[in-house]
Amino acid sequence: MTIIRGNPWREARTLRQAMDELFEDSFVRPREGQMERTERRLRLPLDVYTTPEEIVIIASLPGLTPEEVDVTIDDDRLTIRGELRPPLQNVDYLFQERAYGPFSRTLTLNVPVETDESEAVFENGVLTLTLPKAEESKPKTIEVKRK
Repeated sequence: MTIIRGNPWREARTLRQAMDELFEDSFVRPREGQMERTERRLRLPLDVYTTPEEIVIIASLPGLTPEEVDVTIDDDRLTIRGELRPPLQNVDYLFQERAYGPFSRTLTLNVPVETDESEAVFENGVLTLTLPKAEESKPKTIEVKRK
C-alpha cells in the first residue's frame, strides 16, 4: 500500500479567487436568460470632488449632445438623465464592451448649493457641473485671541 501525501492548501482556492469567479460569473458573463440586453440598466460613472467654494461633478457621456442630457436639482438631490445610443444593430460583434441604454444617476449633495449660480458645461463628451456652495455651508475661520 502506498501512502500519498496531499496538501489541502494547494487545492483550496483563495478567497480572492472565489470572489473573482463569483463576480465574473454574475456580471461579466451573465447566464443565458438571466439578463436581456434591453433589461440592462446603465450606471453612470461620476467623478465628484469638493473645494471650500464649490462641488464639481464630472461625467463622461460619449456621443451625446448637450440637448440629450437632463440635469435637475431638487432640494439637495441632483439627477443626471439621458440615453446612450446603442451600437450598430446589423453586425456580429466579436466582443462588445461599451455600455449603452438609458441612464439616471441621483446624488444627495448633503450641502446647500446656489442653484441659480450653478453651471453645466458639455465639452467633447464630458459633462462638468460646478455647483457653488451656499454661503452658510462654506467653512469659516474663527480667530483665536489671546487673553
